[in-house]
Amino acid sequence: MNWSRWLALAASPSFALMALVSLVQGADPATLLCSAAGRAPFGGMTAMYALMSLFHAPVWIRLIGARSEAEPR
Repeated sequence: MNWSRWLALAASPSFALMALVSLVQGADPATLLCSAAGRAPFGGMTAMYALMSLFHAPVWIRLIGARSEAEPR
């Protein structure tokens, strides 16, 4: 596997981790109160990182699909 594939595989988990960190760092009492009221508890950078993680997820989906096709049943 070449370096570009490793880099592509690292993108989605990295963005997911950054989304989690930015969500936790922004967890002030007002944000927690809004999330209890039914509003989204995240926005801004957290939402951007979560979307970037989703955009990079197809690389993982292709990898898992290729492995399941290669395994005998």
